[in-house]
Amino acid sequence: MARTRSDRRDAPAHIMGPQIILLLTVLALMLIGFVMIYSTSAVITLAKTGADGAGSSMAETINQIKFAVVGVVLAVAIWKFVPVSLWRSNVVWVLWALAFLLLVATAVAGVGDEEWGARRWLSIGGFSLQASEFAKIALILVAARLFADFREGQYTTSAFLCLVGLLVVAPVLMILGPQSDLGTAMICVVGILAVMWLGEVPLRTMLIVVGVVVALGLIGIFGSSYRRDRLMVFLNPWNDGQGGFDTGYQLIHSLYALSGGGLFGQGLGNSHEKYLYLTQADTDFIFAIIGEELGLVGALVVVALFLLLLYAGMRIAGSASDNFGTMVAGGCTIMIAFQAFLNIAMVIGCFPVVGKPLPFVSSGGSSLVAMLIMVGIILSVSQSANGPTVYDRRRADLRVVRAADPGLDGRGEGRGSGSSSRRGRR
Repeated sequence: MARTRSDRRDAPAHIMGPQIILLLTVLALMLIGFVMIYSTSAVITLAKTGADGAGSSMAETINQIKFAVVGVVLAVAIWKFVPVSLWRSNVVWVLWALAFLLLVATAVAGVGDEEWGARRWLSIGGFSLQASEFAKIALILVAARLFADFREGQYTTSAFLCLVGLLVVAPVLMILGPQSDLGTAMICVVGILAVMWLGEVPLRTMLIVVGVVVALGLIGIFGSSYRRDRLMVFLNPWNDGQGGFDTGYQLIHSLYALSGGGLFGQGLGNSHEKYLYLTQADTDFIFAIIGEELGLVGALVVVALFLLLLYAGMRIAGSASDNFGTMVAGGCTIMIAFQAFLNIAMVIGCFPVVGKPLPFVSSGGSSLVAMLIMVGIILSVSQSANGPTVYDRRRADLRVVRAADPGLDGRGEGRGSGSSSRRGRR
């Protein structure tokens, strides 16, 4: 027998709208990324291969498209076939263990590939994997699981703090210490703080945690001469000891690119700084090339797309059927948005260079696949949001007088008329 319309599990309008916005936003950012990666990487590829390598100018773009296909398949599979309840099962501990082992293998066991003075990449079967990108996902899921279980009284306070230290703080310290990746550590911390905020941790506790994080961050920055020098150069990139040709070089040429773009840009493909002046133009500083070729208008379009992503993701988080779903979707959304605006702030000179890619836009397989997996997780939360939200149930729990009582109205006062009794029964 054919199913009626009421039997179908179509998403309601308040869920379908954010889903569509999120999907279109991610698609638009990836398409912009493909175009800009081709514009920037073609120059680098031709410079390496010479005139005979003209046929390989699409190589980096094709690789990015391949990773995008893998990420989209994983995102759709998670969205359609993985319920949010799975992340509250023992599967989350398996994911955490795999992510932690990858971090150990990268930074401690000596099998990580050293690049730019840090061990952050791991070669597996000819592919270069950045383990910390996937560790971010595991940390969000584990943090949400721990806070949800603690709210339900499954842990004592001391046991909860021990678990947070072991399962959440330890991986972040490994990313910050052996991997020397301050940018990823900051992104992880912001994601965890977002989980705490959405999990309705008391304000006093939040302030204490933020204070501790800020103190540790200052120790991490000023306790390392490399990071301390980067901070000083950020304040004046021309004063890097070599007249702007040392650690201030990238930021200076990023500012050159943005200023050269003007309002409407030099035109697609007409960047000057991508001709080996601005290093990593297709990865960490791709936003500068967007500003140079597409101008302030193009740069603002990218900013607006990330704001739309933040809006759609938080709408989905707010419509989750339970607080765990809210923490997972909101944590993933805020983590993606924070990384985007951290990259943009770095490129425009409002934050020290921390070497993080622009989500969905910069070249890089690990980052793209990890970001698409997080999008799949956000969408999977929206799949379970067809019923009443956690806020609807809380409002219902606050009703002292049930509407089903025919002898009382909504204010708890007796009514004798028939119409009032019928209103009470409704």
